[in-house]
Amino acid sequence: MTTEKTANQRGAARLAAVQALYQMDIGGTALADVLAEYEVYRLGKEVDGDTYLKADPAWFRSIVTGVVKDQKTLDPMIAGAISEGWTLSRLDSTLRAILRAGVLEIVSKPDVPTAVIVTEYVEIATAFFEGEEGKLVHAVLDRIARRERGQPKGN
Repeated sequence: MTTEKTANQRGAARLAAVQALYQMDIGGTALADVLAEYEVYRLGKEVDGDTYLKADPAWFRSIVTGVVKDQKTLDPMIAGAISEGWTLSRLDSTLRAILRAGVLEIVSKPDVPTAVIVTEYVEIATAFFEGEEGKLVHAVLDRIARRERGQPKGN
């Protein structure tokens, strides 16, 4: 049974996973190091005056490790779902992290409704960006969910 508290902790885990994936992409931080840093010092803790939300550490770990493990599968899926003329490497690092995490959940967590995954990652995108990035995240995740989960458009 999923309670609101569990759902909120999963949402916080998604946000932390995007931040960790970004950190790994930009800084070259090793998987073990980033997992330890977030699990020991960030999730639910105060850092530099900001308090991280209490997050489901297992959900956080499953997203980050899953993206690292399956990135060679995820990236071509994302590249095939973005607009023609764009490449994954041309996207902002934060946007790549959001898309990778969202696609990982679509393909590896069939028990989570597509609408939940898409909504959560669109909200993360709109928290980081003021432009059209939220719409891009929605479109890409929706295309991939239709293909991978066989769902009609908009679900």
